Amino acid sequence: MSDQTGGSHGFHLEAPRRAQPFRAALLTASAGVLAQSARSPSAPPPAAPPASATQPPKAAPDMQKVLDALAGLGGKPIETLTPAQARMQPSAADGAKAAMVQQGMSTAPDASVTTQDVPYGSDAQQFARIYKPAAAPANGKPMPVVVYYHGGGWVIADVNTYDSAPRAMAKALNAIVVSVEYRHAPEFKFPAQHDDAAAAYRWTLQNAASWGGDPAKIAVAGESAGGNLAVATAIYARDNRLTVPRYIVSVYPIANSSMTLPSRKDSTNAKPLNAAMLKWFGYYYQTSAADAQDPRLNLVAANLRGLPPTTIINAQIDPLRSDGETLAAAMRTAGVKVEQKTYPGVTHEFFGMAKVVRGAKDANELAVARLKAAFAGAPRR
Repeated sequence: MSDQTGGSHGFHLEAPRRAQPFRAALLTASAGVLAQSARSPSAPPPAAPPASATQPPKAAPDMQKVLDALAGLGGKPIETLTPAQARMQPSAADGAKAAMVQQGMSTAPDASVTTQDVPYGSDAQQFARIYKPAAAPANGKPMPVVVYYHGGGWVIADVNTYDSAPRAMAKALNAIVVSVEYRHAPEFKFPAQHDDAAAAYRWTLQNAASWGGDPAKIAVAGESAGGNLAVATAIYARDNRLTVPRYIVSVYPIANSSMTLPSRKDSTNAKPLNAAMLKWFGYYYQTSAADAQDPRLNLVAANLRGLPPTTIINAQIDPLRSDGETLAAAMRTAGVKVEQKTYPGVTHEFFGMAKVVRGAKDANELAVARLKAAFAGAPRR
């Protein structure tokens, strides 16, 4: 899904260069934080967790080139900053873009896919960017629809950061992709983002036909915090008698609030997402440590029965790797048809880097193939 460039997202060159770092992820490593943050984006960061000497697995050469390019942009450690400062740091998408430039590749967004921003709520952040491929089906046949949720730990990043994946998805699937913007923490804490994700899904069902889409052929996808939102929104649709998505693609989702998962330890010092950043996101996102146990965040404890077939994509060098692996196990126990693949030698945010990271290209092709098959099949009963 991403022709890209940036891990979940992209190189929208016209996009403002404000903050959009690695859609890192939230969670819960913050369960140990007693005091939670104020709602101000200038609230100081939490104390750093104890340092660990554990080194992450070695990245593949093409992935390392992106990490080196990102390091060359001079960003500061997110976990040492306020949200306002973090939103101004270079993102993993910027690192992928820099690697593309070094290799003589164009970073211009694919102009064969058009976009339009449309509000679904009253807040300025409650809008969706609607991607439409130039090659619309003949005879005016409605196109499938994918509702896509970007990452950023619910604190940083936005639809500009994550432009490449939904843009590439729209082209590869010949589908309408609705990339959802939502309110950010700490200005708006949990469950505001989950409420927005659900509202945007309901709104998409109501309006897809007016955009040339088929609301009966709908899927959800997302990365990191957005990978969580994709699953949580499918649960919402099931529980509220809405059209349930035909398929879920969840890329390195936040899904398990345990602080002792294997990947929390072996990738504690990974880049571009580390365990200290998980604590940082949770500190700003949660109102109290108890939020980490809410089944909308701790998806492994949610009622997962009756969900649509799901593909979960993970990176080896990522503190969230075990989240996806344990979510897949929980879904299988609940009777959900699920496949989970951990790609070796790649890091969090790799998904949007298909133009420069082979593992990302492979992951994109898997996701597109599964979505195509779901759209071609009979509706779920």
